Amino acid sequence: MAYISNDDIQSRIGSAAYIQLTDDAGTGSADASKADEARLGAEGEANSYLAARYAVPVDLTGEPQVQAALRSFVLDIAAYRLHTRRPPVPEAIIRRRDAAVTWLARVASGLVQLPAATAPAENSALGIAGRAAGPVRLMTREGMENL
Repeated sequence: MAYISNDDIQSRIGSAAYIQLTDDAGTGSADASKADEARLGAEGEANSYLAARYAVPVDLTGEPQVQAALRSFVLDIAAYRLHTRRPPVPEAIIRRRDAAVTWLARVASGLVQLPAATAPAENSALGIAGRAAGPVRLMTREGMENL
């Protein structure tokens, strides 16, 4: 399942930049294989972070907020990857890519949750996760301090 398409990338960076960044042959038209490379690399990079918690690719069916968030951040990474083909990379593109990677790292570490109505499937390759069961502890350090 793809998070973005080449058309999404073209819409994000504009047609002129899309052609300029992918046209190695100087034909004046975009090379879809170069856009595919950037798109697949960006999706793979996102999945490498998300796989720390979730089965990848993340199922976006019925989750418009998750789809919008992932789409935006993956587009930022793809735009960065295309711009690195023709340095120098604009500072705004670098900042957006850095923000995307920071967000993905925070999702992977559990500091940020995907905005899903139902939790995405966990990555079964990570093994069994321990979970606490039973009633809440009645005697805690904080509760015992004032006794």
